[in-house]
Amino acid sequence: MINQTPEAEIAQFLRRLKWAALAVGVLWVIWLLAPVLTPFVLALLLAWLGDPLVDRIERAGRSRNVAVTLVFVLMVLLVVLAMMILVPMIERQIVTLINALPQMRDWFIGTAVPWIEQKTGLELMNWLDPERLIEWIRSHWDQAGGVAKTFFGYLSRSGFAMVTWVVNLALLPILTFYFLRDWDKLVERVAAVIPRKYIGTVTGLALESNDVLGAFIRGQFLVMIALGVIYAAGLSLVGLKLGLLIGLIAGLISFIPYLGATTGIVLAVIAALVQGQGFDLKLLIGVGVVFTVGQLMESYVLTPRIVGDKIGLHPVAVIFAVMAGGQLFGFLGMLLALPVAAVANVLLRYAHARYTESELYAGDPAPEIVLTSRTTETVVIEVPKDPNQP
Repeated sequence: MINQTPEAEIAQFLRRLKWAALAVGVLWVIWLLAPVLTPFVLALLLAWLGDPLVDRIERAGRSRNVAVTLVFVLMVLLVVLAMMILVPMIERQIVTLINALPQMRDWFIGTAVPWIEQKTGLELMNWLDPERLIEWIRSHWDQAGGVAKTFFGYLSRSGFAMVTWVVNLALLPILTFYFLRDWDKLVERVAAVIPRKYIGTVTGLALESNDVLGAFIRGQFLVMIALGVIYAAGLSLVGLKLGLLIGLIAGLISFIPYLGATTGIVLAVIAALVQGQGFDLKLLIGVGVVFTVGQLMESYVLTPRIVGDKIGLHPVAVIFAVMAGGQLFGFLGMLLALPVAAVANVLLRYAHARYTESELYAGDPAPEIVLTSRTTETVVIEVPKDPNQP
């Protein structure tokens, strides 16, 4: 190892401290600007997904502007087509759900609550009596006033958040078009600020991250669509009235391991119990078969063939990344959780490779033992290395 002077060590520590402070400052600014940054980040992801197709059209002899326009129009048409197909279907499912609400209420009060009271010994029915609820509110008026204030404050904030979402949706196609048009320029400007002695390493890591993200995001999107179709079609075929809505929900959140299937099973079982006014064995078995087939298809066909193992993230790491991103940065954090986790995994593999090549891991070179014979010949014996060490 190279011995550094105390002044050099202090200077190195201050440089590291400066970069750490800069990273903390950037994270703090992102946390503050998360609602504003959401459409920009989503537009960047869409532009990144569309850029390979733009490059392919350019190589076919078209100009950049023509290629961007074609890809952008294709993306808009796909979104419009999906909305034309899904919105009427979801609207019918929501009408079915609203019409079933009285039936759900009667089943809950007449069947579910008595069953729970019988199994647990709790007296839940008394708490559902309107007179008792009113009396409880009167006796806790101060707390109820505080809750009401908080609730109405939340509604006002939600109204402002809704306006923000509408503005973001209007900005999204505009931002996507400009990012798609200027994508190559953005990449060049980022590359221009990287120190030249690190440009090779950074380029290699960026290309590997791009491959991992491309394989994962495009593949995972196709898996989500496939699972949504499988669940929705299967639940509808077994006779579940809300099968389409539940299947789409389960498919859309299946990017979080096990959460999509678990949520779908819980919602489907509840819907089956309400629809059958109890344990409809045929309907419940049908629900179980649909989700069993969906999980087998995902585990042995869809994920291995479409996504593969390029991302290299354990399901627990995926769940933690999504939950941590949502807790720290809200919807923006959930949006960035998996891409950031995939890139971090690439960087960790690189750091591990560098560590295994370092002197800290491998140890000092084997020492040499010098023996001097009586004939003044010098014999050098090299101590063999441990076979377990590289």
